[in-house]
Amino acid sequence: MRPGTAAWRVVRVGSLLDFARGSVRERGGFGWLDDAGHVDAARPLELWINARMTYVFAQAHAAGWDGAGDVAEHGVRALDTLFRDREHGGWYAEVAVDGTPRLGAKACYEHAFVALAAAAAAAAGVDGAPGLLADALDVHERRFWDESVGACVEEWDRAWTVLDGYRGANSNMHTVEAYLAAAHTTRDDVWLRRALRIAERLVDGHARGHGWRLPEHYDDHWRALPEHNAERLADPFRPYGATPGHALEWSRLLLQLAARTAEPWLSGAAQSLFDRAVADAVDASAPGIPYTTGWDGRPVVAERFHWVMAEAVQAAAALHRATARKEYAALEDRWWVEIDTWFIDPTNGSWRHELSPTMGPSARTWRGRPDAYHAWNALTSRSD
Repeated sequence: MRPGTAAWRVVRVGSLLDFARGSVRERGGFGWLDDAGHVDAARPLELWINARMTYVFAQAHAAGWDGAGDVAEHGVRALDTLFRDREHGGWYAEVAVDGTPRLGAKACYEHAFVALAAAAAAAAGVDGAPGLLADALDVHERRFWDESVGACVEEWDRAWTVLDGYRGANSNMHTVEAYLAAAHTTRDDVWLRRALRIAERLVDGHARGHGWRLPEHYDDHWRALPEHNAERLADPFRPYGATPGHALEWSRLLLQLAARTAEPWLSGAAQSLFDRAVADAVDASAPGIPYTTGWDGRPVVAERFHWVMAEAVQAAAALHRATARKEYAALEDRWWVEIDTWFIDPTNGSWRHELSPTMGPSARTWRGRPDAYHAWNALTSRSD
């Protein structure tokens, strides 16, 4: 079968779900999977992974995959019990393997995924999900949404008394995704309007003003911090420089917004983000897409991540549908072949999360394969 075709993707979805089921813990929640699909007992349970797994199996349940509903319910229970902070509200970022919460900061990034998971589970009819969604949106609205600027703050202490001064594009991007899902599930367009305001600030403002290389890091007045983490180039969540994979992800999200609003700038911005990322990071003679580039467009962290490829095929497919331009279809076809050749592990169907610039194994930033969310989205998005 040719990589990327509907039949090919169905087979790969089945293998991905089989691998992801290995993360289910009898004591609740989802563990961090290693390369072989075994739970890494040395790692705590992490909120963002548990929310992402809940989202994946909720969507799989809605699509009719056998047994996915039980796993989605398992995830909703974990979010409603293991991770919920009933004293101060919101959710713990980490829980020890024995179920003891680790009392740390509460971040927009993780809470956006709780809302996304709850929205998907509620739409799929999973027990307990509507209440979880209402709570998640309430917390997001009261703690993270900043009406005065039309974007989200980043991080509080556990008791919601001290707000960190950092502001981030990554968490706001995933908030756009969560708010789009919330608008679809609740039929309340307030979430759609807020998603648009975030996009206006970050993309129509900052990305456009920086030659379509979106700064990821800001201070509490939303002034860009282009040299942030220059000493931690490959940080998994806050790397230095521009992130082509996020430009591709934003491109897809902008097209989703364009389909539901009348904003004329969205489609053009989606193309500009995509085209800049491709011009900077895609080499016709080398597979994969580097993790980050500098402000001159040259690669900084050249490792190849599975999530970047997953976002690349989705964005290319969405742009081809929107514009009918053949170059987008050609890139999608190329990237599916690269995913099939380099990223999908034929022994267990999982996706290798990180490869070196020469496409060998790498763990510079990621260890293991805990995340099925990006691969699921790529395999199930309509591209035919």
